[in-house]
Amino acid sequence: MRHPLPTVLLASALASASLPALHSAAAAQQNKYDTVIRAFAENTVRQWIADPRIIAALREQNAHNRHITRMAIDTLDAQWRAELTSTSHPLIDTVLAKPASRLLLADEKTTDGLVTEIILMDEHGLNVAQSDVTTDYWQGDEAKWQKSFGAGAGAIFIDRPERDESTQTFQSQLSMTVSDPDTGRAIGAITVGISIERMQP
Repeated sequence: MRHPLPTVLLASALASASLPALHSAAAAQQNKYDTVIRAFAENTVRQWIADPRIIAALREQNAHNRHITRMAIDTLDAQWRAELTSTSHPLIDTVLAKPASRLLLADEKTTDGLVTEIILMDEHGLNVAQSDVTTDYWQGDEAKWQKSFGAGAGAIFIDRPERDESTQTFQSQLSMTVSDPDTGRAIGAITVGISIERMQP
């Protein structure tokens, strides 16, 4: 006589058997998002980063920060974080007031909520311009910069969807290297937050 599996073992066996199917479904859904996001990168974001005003802003900040030290970067990042909870925020205000930041905000508004934030970073990973206030000033220790600028000219990195601390939305971050049109050299990167809720893969 065959004995039935205990309920706990049976549940465990069923769960294990369904894991490949669940992973496969999740992977298929992720691939749908990636395809849509990559198309948006090529058709829209690539036009944004080709704007001469974006290139000029990157060239200017890279020249200004040519000899910046890691200690100075950490100091600026600490100042930014402190300003987030302060009534005085000169560094944040300076970045948001830049023409390039206003341009990125205008670009964001053309997407009808699909884009939740845009961050332009220099060759050190420091914010050059942005559409909204970020939680930090230095992105050089994050995948968004390391897998775009760090990977060289032409790189595109699409991060897995998650709830973003800055925008409080469920989003995927698209990051692309920005290259100098005259030399082809990587001079910075751009990160665009894409709202998963607003996507139609």
